[in-house]
Amino acid sequence: MHRTVTSSFVIALGLLGAEAGCSGSERPSSDAGVDPLHQTELKDIPVQQNLDLLFMIDNSASMGDKQGSLVASFPAFLNALSQLPGGMPNLHLGVVTSDLGTKGSADTVAGPPIGVMGRGYCAGVGQAGTLQAGGVATTDNGVFLIDVQDPASSGARIRNYPGELATAFGQMAKVGEGGCGFEQSLEAVKQALLPTNLTNAGFLRKDARLAVVFVTDEDDCSLSHASLLVQTATTLGPLQSFRCTRFGVLCTDGGATTDAMNEVGAKGGCHPNDDSPYLTKVADYAAFLQGLKQNPKDVFVAAIAAPLEPFATELRAPIPGTTAIPSLAHSCIYTGSRGEMEFGDPPARLKSFLDQFHDHSVLTSICQPDQSTNLTQIASALRSLAGDPCIQGALSDIDPAAPGMQPRCTVLSVTDPDGPARSEKVLPICSPEDASAANAPCWHIATDAASCPNRDHFKVTIEGTATLPADAHVLASCLVDPPM
Repeated sequence: MHRTVTSSFVIALGLLGAEAGCSGSERPSSDAGVDPLHQTELKDIPVQQNLDLLFMIDNSASMGDKQGSLVASFPAFLNALSQLPGGMPNLHLGVVTSDLGTKGSADTVAGPPIGVMGRGYCAGVGQAGTLQAGGVATTDNGVFLIDVQDPASSGARIRNYPGELATAFGQMAKVGEGGCGFEQSLEAVKQALLPTNLTNAGFLRKDARLAVVFVTDEDDCSLSHASLLVQTATTLGPLQSFRCTRFGVLCTDGGATTDAMNEVGAKGGCHPNDDSPYLTKVADYAAFLQGLKQNPKDVFVAAIAAPLEPFATELRAPIPGTTAIPSLAHSCIYTGSRGEMEFGDPPARLKSFLDQFHDHSVLTSICQPDQSTNLTQIASALRSLAGDPCIQGALSDIDPAAPGMQPRCTVLSVTDPDGPARSEKVLPICSPEDASAANAPCWHIATDAASCPNRDHFKVTIEGTATLPADAHVLASCLVDPPM
């Protein structure tokens, strides 16, 4: 299991132009009150918690059990999502499949169909990145779910679907097992989010963060050219998904060339083959997603996939078939919920894609019949998008003799924080220090054991967020004691 999400704890002095010894009621000078015995902790909290959440679900022949596990475990995901700072985000929730048929991204037309109808069949443009409604009767005839806070009623939600969110998602997520066996997972996400895809119009919001979760038991095979799928191309080997590995991945140990990748044996140091004439560069997809937002940190990616290691080429008979051919060895095998043997293959391209998002990515293992732990981990990691107001360090009490906690924080409301139109407003400490504050928008320190399980359960709380711009960020810098 791999996770790269980092702590929000920052050791610094003078953050936000404010020094550790200054209160949040006025803008301090650049050299005021520096206290060398203390440190500051920085918080970046978006005012509007809008989240566009896209699941890319593999719909090839081996995915039935895994789709069922995803659906059964989804309530755990929603429960963890509701525990994020600010509660359940304003959601747009969609599903796209990995089936793009036989068309490569650089092809003008699709190649000839291949495979058997109902099992690994590839034809035309497949499902072309169209969001899958799954028969959910949305009130707006949409292809994605809407679940947002009702601004006119505290605690109420506006939804475009009947019943429970987990049930509606479950209908969408069971995308079947009849899709193309050459899974174009990364390209499918790109096709789904392109502004020119009018079928999916409205899913992607300008003021929302974006999270993409891949659910697949094989690596990405996003084609640049469908010539990889030519039936008669004997130089490419048997027409099996191993072609994606042989010509889309290289390994520094045992697989430095496409011929070496075809040789039986263990491989090491495996990574995308950026010079492949058949597959699209992985980095192009990372750049596309990050380019959808003004701030690339507003994009989060995760995958429920197989482990990257062990990575090996073996001889194995395809299904159906009796003759053993070079194949990518499974990196994990387990007994699924239906009592059958299930597997996952090492995702070298997908892993490389996740790594390009650094602390905004998570990789978990698909090789288990219950996905609750994986989904909970992914939901919890979305704090990197939602902003984490919890104080990780030991919040300094500047007046221990006074009752209660006497913190020192500088808190700003900032619009366009990373752009040329940056604008700041200093927020005062609330009076009184609770939801009844008469001077909102303002801040205070609250205790929240459920959302902040660490240390003293303190968090920076903002009152009157409705009066702040929807695209604003709250930047808080609080004095904390140095680690012992």
